[in-house]
Amino acid sequence: MISSLFRTFFFQPLYNAFIVLFDFFPWLDAGVLVILFTLLVKLALFPLSRKAITAQLSMKQIEPELTQIREKYKDKQEQARRTMDLYKTKKVNPFSSIFVIFIQLPIVLALYFVFLRSGLPAVNETLLYSFVPRPENINMAFLGLIDIAGKNYLLALLAGVSSFFQIRFSVQPHKPSTVRSFRDDLARSMNIQMRYVFPIIVFFISYNISGAVALYWFTSNLFTLGQELVVRKKLKSQNTERKT
Repeated sequence: MISSLFRTFFFQPLYNAFIVLFDFFPWLDAGVLVILFTLLVKLALFPLSRKAITAQLSMKQIEPELTQIREKYKDKQEQARRTMDLYKTKKVNPFSSIFVIFIQLPIVLALYFVFLRSGLPAVNETLLYSFVPRPENINMAFLGLIDIAGKNYLLALLAGVSSFFQIRFSVQPHKPSTVRSFRDDLARSMNIQMRYVFPIIVFFISYNISGAVALYWFTSNLFTLGQELVVRKKLKSQNTERKT
């Protein structure tokens, strides 16, 4: 059931999307089309991403109030209730950024199947929709140098390094409360893992899957960095106008 849903809603549409891009831009190689596809995905997810960035900035702003709640209310249920009330009052959704990350995972997995399991550059016509024509030529050599259907150390390294800087910019360091607790230790540990362990995981995943996935991740990270700069600047400008 799961494999059928994945094939119907992710793998086959993504496969056909790539074939359509090859039909429209036959002079472009697969690597350039991966970049183009990534930009289209990020633009489609922009409303969600904007909400995630706004939520992160809002979380940073209410951090002092969250610390006060943890220090004032020792009962875990009361602490949780007060925290949720604060989120509701400030209109903050702490799970926005997590949702944006997880919604991309099926896309990454679908890319793996498109480039390693579907037979590209040969076209599997059984996967094509009736209205999608078969392209005459598919060039898998990115810039004429890198076969993105295979493993590539450089692209994987770029994916890992860009993940490090993207997380470093977007995830704020954890500031523990004055009273040390297990929750603070856990939050600090998670923060360190996100900043230093996750980029390493991205590198190994990107290298072991394909250059196409590494290129997708690298392009996605660069777009996200630029997107955060734009959204933060806009929100800062709006806050300044409200104060004046």
